Amino acid sequence: MEGRKLQLAGKSTFLVSLPKRWVTNAGLKAGDTLFVDTEQDGSVSIRLRSGMRPVVRRKAFVERGEETREHLLRKLVGAYVSGFGLVEIRFSANRGAFVRKVAREFCHLVIGPEVIEENQTSILIQDLSDPSELSSEKCLRRMHLTVRAMLEDAIGSLRPGNESLAHDVDQRGQDVDRLYWMVAKQYHLAHSGATDGSGAPTVHGHRLIAKLLERIGDHAQRIASNGQVLTRERAVDAKMLEQLNAGRTSAVAVLDKAFNALVTRNIEAANSAIDDRVEHQKLIEALSHRVAQRKAPSSLALGTIIDSLGRVVVYAAEIAEEAIDLAIYSNPEAT
Repeated sequence: MEGRKLQLAGKSTFLVSLPKRWVTNAGLKAGDTLFVDTEQDGSVSIRLRSGMRPVVRRKAFVERGEETREHLLRKLVGAYVSGFGLVEIRFSANRGAFVRKVAREFCHLVIGPEVIEENQTSILIQDLSDPSELSSEKCLRRMHLTVRAMLEDAIGSLRPGNESLAHDVDQRGQDVDRLYWMVAKQYHLAHSGATDGSGAPTVHGHRLIAKLLERIGDHAQRIASNGQVLTRERAVDAKMLEQLNAGRTSAVAVLDKAFNALVTRNIEAANSAIDDRVEHQKLIEALSHRVAQRKAPSSLALGTIIDSLGRVVVYAAEIAEEAIDLAIYSNPEAT
C-alpha cells in the first residue's frame, strides 16, 4: 500500500495523485473520467466505469468421494469468509446427492450465497450479498440485539410454562453465527486488496467485537440448554430464580453499556462498563456460594448457568476495551 498526500487546489478542492502503474494498466490518459463511490465504512472506491464492481474471485473444490459433511461445510464457510464470490464444487456422479445437500445447507447457514448452476458433476455457488448494504457496523447492531434477547429468554425459560423459549434461543444462535461470518468476510475483503483498505482498522475491531458477541450468544445457548435440565427436575425455586434474574439483569446492563459506548465512541461510558464488572462479579460469587452449599444433582447445571452469566460480562468488558481503542483511532485528539 502506498501513502498519498492530499493537496489543496483553490479554496475547497482537494487532490490526490493516483499510482502511475495503475493508470497505465487501466489504459487511462489525462482527461479521462473516473467514478468515485463512498462506501458504508467511510472508504472511497475509484472505478473506471459507473457501476463497475471489483472482479469476483473464484474458488474450486474437488470432492473425491471421501469428504465428510463437516469437512466440506468448513471449506465452504472458509471460502465465504475469505471473500470468494464464486465457489465451484466438482464431484463424481455418485456423490451428487451428498454434495447438493451440503451445498444447500451452507447456503442456509450464511448470508448471500445461492446455487446458480449445477449439473451431474459440479455445482456453482455465487455470493449475492452486498457488503455496502449490510456493513460490519449494521451486523454488530443486529448481533447485539439478538444475543441480548437470547440472554433474556435463556433465563426466562427457567420459569414454569416457558420451556419453549430454550429451543428458540438455540435457533437464534444460528442467526448470530451468520452475522459473525459476514463481518469476518468483510474483514478479509478489507485486507485482501478487494477494497482500498482505508477502513481496515475499523473492520478489524468490528471482527473482534463480533467474535465476542458470538461467544455471548454461545453462553446464552449454554444457559438455555442447562435450564432445560433444571426445568425437568423442577430444581429452581423462587428464590434462586430471583437471584438468577438479578444476574441476568446485571449482565445485560453491562453489555448494553459497553455496546452503546462502542456506537457512540464514548470512552467514559466504556470505562464505566469495565468498572461495573466488579459489582457483577460479587453477585456471581454470592450465587456460586449458595449453589456450592446445595447437595443436589442439579447443582452442576446451576453452576454452569452462573459461570456463563459471569463469562458474559467478561466478554462485555472486552467489548468496552475495544470501544476505547476504536474511539481513540477515530478521534486521535480525544482525551
